[in-house]
Amino acid sequence: MILPIYGYGHPVLKKKGEEITAEYPNLEELLKNMWETMYQAEGVGLAAPQVGLAIRLFLVDTKQTKEEGKEEEGIKKAFINAQILDETGDEWAYEEGCLSIPHIRGDVDRQDTIRIRYQDENFETHEETYEGIEARVIQHEYDHIEGVLFTEKLKPVKRQLVRRKLEKIRKGTISVSYKMKFVGK
Repeated sequence: MILPIYGYGHPVLKKKGEEITAEYPNLEELLKNMWETMYQAEGVGLAAPQVGLAIRLFLVDTKQTKEEGKEEEGIKKAFINAQILDETGDEWAYEEGCLSIPHIRGDVDRQDTIRIRYQDENFETHEETYEGIEARVIQHEYDHIEGVLFTEKLKPVKRQLVRRKLEKIRKGTISVSYKMKFVGK
């Protein structure tokens, strides 16, 4: 089932996510719905707060961004109760966007390498290191479960330039190709 993606300004996007257990109600169905929602909206990641749930859960699929024949270089997985343990390497700017903040893109500086501990959908714990675009997508989705939006990481001049567009998203006066839920609507 396609879930509505919560738009900029919705309070759930600013909440720090709560950890969950294997007993979380309908987790398997939630994961299935989140994957379906992410692909329908043409995203490479989706965090639970973006579908209205302040829990520590996000999905990442960078395989779809790889050239044909190189898909194995990407990752496709769910991250539950994730904690970034370390961010290292050179900072690099890359233009990011967000399904909760449509029509706005901007350069965000992030470190190149992360080490993360998380649980998979079977609640088995993993500790892994990611670099490059995989690290960046994870960092972006991780920010969501920490209540941080990529627009907060934009340079001040860019933040000022997108202020009106953000207000239109908050009011729900924009048009997108996927189902969204806006503040007060």
